[in-house]
Amino acid sequence: MDRERLESQIAQYPVCEYAFVRPEDIPFLEEVRYICRTECPQYGTSWSCPPAVGTVEECKRRCLACEGGFLFTTVAEVTDLLDFTETLATRMEHEEITRQIRDLFLEQKKEVLVLSTESCAVCDTCAYPDAPCRHPDRMFPCIESYGILVTKLAEQYGISFMNEGNVVTWFSLILYR
Repeated sequence: MDRERLESQIAQYPVCEYAFVRPEDIPFLEEVRYICRTECPQYGTSWSCPPAVGTVEECKRRCLACEGGFLFTTVAEVTDLLDFTETLATRMEHEEITRQIRDLFLEQKKEVLVLSTESCAVCDTCAYPDAPCRHPDRMFPCIESYGILVTKLAEQYGISFMNEGNVVTWFSLILYR
Protein backbone atom coordinates (compact mmCIF):
# COMPACT_ATOMS: atom_id res chain seq x y z
CA MET A 1 0.00 0.00 0.00
CA ASP A 2 1.28 3.44 -0.89
CA ARG A 3 0.51 5.06 2.45
CA GLU A 4 2.10 8.40 1.52
CA ARG A 5 -0.15 8.72 -1.53
CA LEU A 6 -3.18 7.69 0.49
CA GLU A 7 -2.47 10.22 3.23
CA SER A 8 -1.99 12.93 0.60
CA GLN A 9 -5.40 12.07 -0.88
CA ILE A 10 -7.08 11.94 2.55
CA ALA A 11 -5.71 15.41 3.33
CA GLN A 12 -8.16 16.72 0.72
CA TYR A 13 -11.09 15.76 2.97
CA PRO A 14 -12.31 17.38 6.20
CA VAL A 15 -10.95 14.57 8.34
CA CYS A 16 -10.27 15.82 11.85
CA GLU A 17 -7.98 13.09 13.15
CA TYR A 18 -6.94 9.65 11.97
CA ALA A 19 -4.72 6.70 12.72
CA PHE A 20 -3.70 3.53 10.97
CA VAL A 21 -4.61 0.79 13.43
CA ARG A 22 -3.74 -2.85 13.89
CA PRO A 23 -6.82 -5.12 13.85
CA GLU A 24 -5.46 -7.01 16.86
CA ASP A 25 -5.67 -3.75 18.88
CA ILE A 26 -9.42 -3.41 18.35
CA PRO A 27 -11.30 -3.90 21.64
CA PHE A 28 -14.31 -6.19 21.15
CA LEU A 29 -16.70 -6.38 24.08
CA GLU A 30 -19.94 -8.28 24.42
CA GLU A 31 -21.07 -5.44 26.72
CA VAL A 32 -21.18 -3.06 23.73
CA ARG A 33 -23.56 -5.45 22.00
CA TYR A 34 -25.64 -5.61 25.19
CA ILE A 35 -26.17 -1.85 24.93
CA CYS A 36 -27.33 -2.33 21.31
CA ARG A 37 -29.75 -5.03 22.38
CA THR A 38 -31.20 -3.21 25.39
CA GLU A 39 -31.02 0.49 24.49
CA CYS A 40 -31.00 0.97 20.71
CA PRO A 41 -34.31 1.12 18.84
CA GLN A 42 -32.53 -0.06 15.66
CA TYR A 43 -31.64 -3.45 17.13
CA GLY A 44 -33.19 -6.15 14.96
CA THR A 45 -34.48 -3.69 12.35
CA SER A 46 -31.53 -3.11 10.01
CA TRP A 47 -28.88 -4.98 8.04
CA SER A 48 -26.32 -2.62 9.61
CA CYS A 49 -27.13 -3.65 13.17
CA PRO A 50 -27.27 -6.79 15.26
CA PRO A 51 -28.33 -9.48 14.98
CA ALA A 52 -27.98 -9.09 11.18
CA VAL A 53 -24.23 -8.35 11.36
CA GLY A 54 -23.56 -11.62 13.19
CA THR A 55 -22.29 -12.40 16.65
CA VAL A 56 -19.50 -10.36 18.22
CA GLU A 57 -17.22 -13.37 17.71
CA GLU A 58 -18.10 -13.52 13.97
CA CYS A 59 -17.54 -9.77 13.65
CA LYS A 60 -14.21 -10.06 15.43
CA ARG A 61 -13.09 -12.83 13.06
CA ARG A 62 -13.97 -10.65 10.04
CA CYS A 63 -11.94 -7.76 11.43
CA LEU A 64 -8.95 -9.89 12.42
CA ALA A 65 -8.83 -11.35 8.90
CA CYS A 66 -7.81 -7.88 7.69
CA GLU A 67 -4.20 -6.73 7.51
CA GLY A 68 -4.80 -3.19 8.74
CA GLY A 69 -7.28 -0.52 9.59
CA PHE A 70 -7.85 3.20 9.31
CA LEU A 71 -9.79 4.94 12.07
CA PHE A 72 -10.84 8.52 11.44
CA THR A 73 -13.12 11.25 12.68
CA THR A 74 -14.95 14.20 11.30
CA VAL A 75 -16.57 16.86 13.42
CA ALA A 76 -19.63 19.02 13.04
CA GLU A 77 -20.86 21.95 15.06
CA VAL A 78 -24.49 22.11 16.12
CA THR A 79 -26.43 24.69 18.10
CA ASP A 80 -27.63 22.15 20.68
CA LEU A 81 -26.04 18.72 21.27
CA LEU A 82 -29.27 17.54 22.89
CA ASP A 83 -31.22 18.21 19.71
CA PHE A 84 -30.93 14.73 18.17
CA THR A 85 -32.57 15.78 14.91
CA GLU A 86 -29.97 18.49 14.35
CA THR A 87 -27.12 16.25 15.51
CA LEU A 88 -28.11 13.32 13.29
CA ALA A 89 -28.50 15.65 10.30
CA THR A 90 -24.72 16.25 10.42
CA ARG A 91 -24.06 12.53 10.06
CA MET A 92 -24.83 12.30 6.34
CA GLU A 93 -21.83 14.44 5.42
CA HIS A 94 -19.62 12.10 7.46
CA GLU A 95 -21.09 9.08 5.68
CA GLU A 96 -20.35 10.62 2.27
CA ILE A 97 -16.76 11.31 3.32
CA THR A 98 -16.54 7.72 4.52
CA ARG A 99 -17.70 6.47 1.09
CA GLN A 100 -15.10 8.60 -0.68
CA ILE A 101 -12.27 7.50 1.61
CA ARG A 102 -13.39 3.87 1.19
CA ASP A 103 -12.97 4.36 -2.56
CA LEU A 104 -9.40 5.60 -2.03
CA PHE A 105 -8.60 2.38 -0.16
CA LEU A 106 -10.23 0.30 -2.90
CA GLU A 107 -7.79 1.83 -5.39
CA GLN A 108 -5.00 0.08 -3.48
CA LYS A 109 -6.63 -2.85 -1.68
CA LYS A 110 -8.70 -5.75 -2.91
CA GLU A 111 -11.18 -5.78 -0.04
CA VAL A 112 -12.39 -3.29 2.54
CA LEU A 113 -14.76 -3.60 5.45
CA VAL A 114 -16.28 -0.26 6.38
CA LEU A 115 -17.82 0.40 9.78
CA SER A 116 -19.33 3.76 10.52
CA THR A 117 -21.79 5.70 12.62
CA GLU A 118 -25.20 4.75 13.91
CA SER A 119 -27.59 2.52 12.00
CA CYS A 120 -27.69 2.80 8.22
CA ALA A 121 -30.07 5.49 6.93
CA VAL A 122 -29.76 4.96 3.18
CA CYS A 123 -33.34 3.69 2.82
CA ASP A 124 -36.42 5.07 4.52
CA THR A 125 -37.32 1.50 5.53
CA CYS A 126 -34.74 -1.26 5.68
CA ALA A 127 -35.50 -4.52 3.84
CA TYR A 128 -34.32 -6.49 6.90
CA PRO A 129 -35.20 -9.28 7.55
CA ASP A 130 -37.51 -10.00 4.60
CA ALA A 131 -35.16 -9.23 1.72
CA PRO A 132 -31.45 -8.56 1.09
CA CYS A 133 -30.01 -5.10 1.56
CA ARG A 134 -30.95 -2.90 -1.39
CA HIS A 135 -27.68 -0.94 -1.30
CA PRO A 136 -24.87 -3.14 0.07
CA ASP A 137 -22.29 -0.82 -1.52
CA ARG A 138 -23.64 2.13 0.52
CA MET A 139 -24.64 0.38 3.77
CA PHE A 140 -21.98 0.54 6.45
CA PRO A 141 -22.56 -1.42 9.65
CA CYS A 142 -22.28 0.58 12.83
CA ILE A 143 -18.90 0.29 14.58
CA GLU A 144 -20.60 -0.53 17.86
CA SER A 145 -22.77 -3.18 16.17
CA TYR A 146 -19.56 -5.19 15.81
CA GLY A 147 -19.05 -5.01 19.59
CA ILE A 148 -16.19 -2.52 19.20
CA LEU A 149 -15.56 -0.04 21.98
CA VAL A 150 -14.54 2.74 19.61
CA THR A 151 -13.67 5.24 22.36
CA LYS A 152 -11.06 2.87 23.77
CA LEU A 153 -9.59 2.27 20.30
CA ALA A 154 -9.47 6.04 19.76
CA GLU A 155 -7.70 6.55 23.09
CA GLN A 156 -5.15 3.83 22.23
CA TYR A 157 -4.22 5.76 19.09
CA GLY A 158 -4.38 9.29 20.53
CA ILE A 159 -7.58 10.35 18.78
CA SER A 160 -9.64 12.81 20.81
CA PHE A 161 -13.41 12.72 20.87
CA MET A 162 -14.46 14.76 23.89
CA ASN A 163 -14.81 18.19 22.36
CA GLU A 164 -16.02 21.29 24.14
CA GLY A 165 -19.09 23.19 23.12
CA ASN A 166 -21.59 21.82 20.68
CA VAL A 167 -19.22 19.72 18.59
CA VAL A 168 -20.22 16.26 17.40
CA THR A 169 -17.48 13.72 16.66
CA TRP A 170 -18.26 11.04 14.08
CA PHE A 171 -16.09 7.91 13.70
CA SER A 172 -15.48 5.50 10.85
CA LEU A 173 -13.22 2.46 10.71
CA ILE A 174 -12.03 1.07 7.39
CA LEU A 175 -10.39 -2.33 7.55
CA TYR A 176 -8.53 -3.60 4.50
CA ARG A 177 -6.66 -6.47 2.90
